[in-house]
Amino acid sequence: MRVGPGQLLAGRYRLTDRPELLRALAVDERTGESVLLRAVELPALLTTGQDPEEQVSAQADRLVRRVAEVGSVAPTGHPRLLRGVGAFVEDDLLWTVEERAAGATPADLLSDGPVPPYRAAELAADLAGALRALHAAGLTHGNLTAESVLVCEDGAAMLGGLLAGAAQEALAEELGGPGGRRRYDVRAALVGPVAERWPLDGGPAGDCWALGVLVQRLVTGRSPFPEHGVPELVTAVRDGRREPSTLCGPLAPLVERLLQPDPTLRPTAEAVRSELAQLLAGAPEPADQERAARAVVLRPDGPLVPLRPRRRGGTGRAEAGGGQREAGAARPPRIPPALFGPLLVGGVFLLLVLGVAAVVLFAG
Repeated sequence: MRVGPGQLLAGRYRLTDRPELLRALAVDERTGESVLLRAVELPALLTTGQDPEEQVSAQADRLVRRVAEVGSVAPTGHPRLLRGVGAFVEDDLLWTVEERAAGATPADLLSDGPVPPYRAAELAADLAGALRALHAAGLTHGNLTAESVLVCEDGAAMLGGLLAGAAQEALAEELGGPGGRRRYDVRAALVGPVAERWPLDGGPAGDCWALGVLVQRLVTGRSPFPEHGVPELVTAVRDGRREPSTLCGPLAPLVERLLQPDPTLRPTAEAVRSELAQLLAGAPEPADQERAARAVVLRPDGPLVPLRPRRRGGTGRAEAGGGQREAGAARPPRIPPALFGPLLVGGVFLLLVLGVAAVVLFAG
């Protein structure tokens, strides 16, 4: 990307950091808001081809207008939708602009491992609400991926990438026509092997299918379809060759319906949101790991297992393990030493009496 920190684009967007591949953070100097810029590289036909400069400008303007039309129809002020600001062409790039709040993408979250199912359900419920608003406005998002979602600092998910997806689709149609192999090739180069971007059908049902792919990606840490290349991915989607939805735990039944090949069997965004709300209503409370870490178990002064009550008149015994004595401790004698002598004399006398009695008995 031929831009750097501090550069001003379109006369209003000041870049604030080193740009990543075809994306950059900036500040809108007119409003002071933070924005995210995404770019699509325009081919030589639109920039340095042999067509007259007027025709090149007309083609670029046509792309900008098509993106702006999508932005004008999108709902404004929705709590789960990132607002699209606009689009412009500069430095052989078609740029789209959307608001950017503080947060991280699901792709960032997945770098630390899969997302727990009920947390993924919370994010999916937010996204289903955003899709419902778009579908009610007559729009298809078409760009629901782990890179177009923002997880804000309060934990809520917001859906962005609407204008960026519209720019890619507009360019693919501009270069490849409304359909056919050429458009497929252009779109493959623009989109790449991202499973969420390749449903068998478009429209709201295609968005819901993409949501199912994203949910399984969040819970398992990987796409349910192979993503080694676009041809292999598209073939796997067409043949229904994917990892089982059972890997998604409590979300498995919903994901299975969202990934149905038949779009008429998939739930709508509103139905998805309602089902997730019911699932979350019965979700177990999350463990308070911090409180558990602070908990201290004090060992009691007495034995851990209570002693069995003594029997009346007897010495009694302790429960196994409950009255174990420390090694080396002296065991008290069962008979006091003072009684040894009298008991010994009494025993001898008793034996003599028994002996005399036996002699008299047998002799008599």
